[in-house]
Amino acid sequence: MNGRASSVSNCEDTSKSVQTAESSASDPRATNLADIRNPPDPLSTWRSRARPTLTAVAVFSTFVNLMMLTMPVYLFQLSDRVLTSRSLDTLLMLTIVALGFIGALSLLDIVRRQVLGRLATSFETILGGPVLASIVTSAKVADSANMQSLRSLHHVKSFIASPVMLLLFDVPLAPIYFGAVFLIHPALGFISLVSGLVLIAIAIANQKATSGPLGTANLHTSKADAQAEALARNSQVINAMGMLNESILHWGNDQARGLIFHGGALDRSFWISGASKFARLFTQIVMLAAGAYLALHGRVTGGMMIAASIIAGRALQPFEIMIEGWRNLVQTRAAYARVCTAVDSLKQERAHLLLPKPTGRLSVERLLYFPPGTKEAVLNGVTFELEPGQSLAIVGPSGSGKSTLARVLVGCLYPTAGKVRLDGTELRNWDRRQFGEFTGYLPQEVELFPGTIKDNICRMRSDLPDAKTYQAAVFTEVHDIICQLPNGYETVMERSGAPLSGGQKQRIALARAFFADPALVVLDEPNSNLDSAGEQALTNTLLRAKEKGVTVIVITQRPAVLNVMDKLLVLRNGRWKHSARRQKFSSVWRALPTLASLRQAVRGIWLRTSHERWRVRPARKKQRNDPGLSRYSSMASRRAT
Repeated sequence: MNGRASSVSNCEDTSKSVQTAESSASDPRATNLADIRNPPDPLSTWRSRARPTLTAVAVFSTFVNLMMLTMPVYLFQLSDRVLTSRSLDTLLMLTIVALGFIGALSLLDIVRRQVLGRLATSFETILGGPVLASIVTSAKVADSANMQSLRSLHHVKSFIASPVMLLLFDVPLAPIYFGAVFLIHPALGFISLVSGLVLIAIAIANQKATSGPLGTANLHTSKADAQAEALARNSQVINAMGMLNESILHWGNDQARGLIFHGGALDRSFWISGASKFARLFTQIVMLAAGAYLALHGRVTGGMMIAASIIAGRALQPFEIMIEGWRNLVQTRAAYARVCTAVDSLKQERAHLLLPKPTGRLSVERLLYFPPGTKEAVLNGVTFELEPGQSLAIVGPSGSGKSTLARVLVGCLYPTAGKVRLDGTELRNWDRRQFGEFTGYLPQEVELFPGTIKDNICRMRSDLPDAKTYQAAVFTEVHDIICQLPNGYETVMERSGAPLSGGQKQRIALARAFFADPALVVLDEPNSNLDSAGEQALTNTLLRAKEKGVTVIVITQRPAVLNVMDKLLVLRNGRWKHSARRQKFSSVWRALPTLASLRQAVRGIWLRTSHERWRVRPARKKQRNDPGLSRYSSMASRRAT
């Protein structure tokens, strides 16, 4: 009976798990959205992990510092007991006890270093994802300066596992050594305590003397590093146009300034470090001299004198090392503050209600956008509406705010004023991940992620079937191009996009924009790198999107796409200048080739009459037949005569 009951319970558990798996398969986004909408606080998780760990390290450090007294006590016993009694048994027992304490000291030191190393790994494991998410969500443009928070994360991780971190636990335990010296003799304890205060004053002077030059040096070095990254990205242009020498000189200006300030700060730090070492050695000599004086008067023994000198040196050693590592400590503190700020900015994202898939109705009301730090509006009063399935072409001269408008429409930038609504809901009130799943975006500067073509098209999603990737590739007519590659969809691309050409990269990015049946697609210059076949594929894709009811916004400078668009919006200096429906602007566009041919024909007649005088008279006859060309013929006749 028990076996049958257990089997029945197992069957019930199995059926429940199957039902759960089926529900997850029917809605694969539910689990991910639940995890994203209710994440634990990363900083609270880190602090709850760090407090007991640091407490354990502090306990280990206490025992380590107590066991560091083994050597001076052992020397004291050798000098005052073994040498005077000449007892080998005493020497043997003292040696065994000292070796036991030293072995325990080594084990405890290894353990606390391992604990700090694992704590450093936990720090990056817990906060690495939130910091990167904060960088991605807060970055307005692609810039290497956005990665400062991630570099700060690595800096803090390295500091936690460094020897300087151990000094933070050893310095507060220095009173143990000062107390031991005071027990030997108050005069010796007073000398060691004064020396400790002197080293603290030297550390403060070191911070004040080097903080300014080091800050300026880091500023110039950051600029130089940014320039070096820009040179690496534009290496082909530099090599093709012979700009290598000028580029290096341009980089070297900031690099040289940084090296000058850094060198000055190092010189000051070296002098101050030398002063701290002199103070420590001077203290040990004074301790020996004072101990010898006290020994001559019978107040201390020779062993006590040697032990006091060793203990005082051990008490002052953390202060001396901390002077050299003070700069690292200050930088780590600033880096940790940047990491916390990045994580706190991510926590400002509130959880929003999960809405159904939008139909694609988009409305833009009096859009106004000021870039941070400027007083000139890039967008001013832009207003339009699109029904589901409609398409809009945005044209205008360079610098008119077209790309900025595209970033606002997909939520990459928040407008200063005005509203952008998708199905009546403002973009701020959409769940960020859910909105991204229903939106496609092709930026002006196409960037593909290092990985396979499949990973790029499917937006690195592993919870959706491969059929979605295939449908997006067929929908945008890029499937045949991918199949011609040696590895097909498994072709691995480098950071530069190799081995794909610029046009192929743009078509892969177009397939990524139409992945998983989006409701709204924004394309910024989607045909800038396309040939005639690529433009025809883009036109066919836009027609298919219209049939499926996808709302499409295209920013373009080429006329080929305009023939399949429903509306036209003209931007100039960030302002809405003109809008028209397809029946109006398409007829005007079709008339442009005819007008151009007429102008070319008239210009040809004028040239012939100006250079060949004998054709003037036939032109006048033609003038009588065509009154519209009379003034061109008369001008040619006067110029010819």
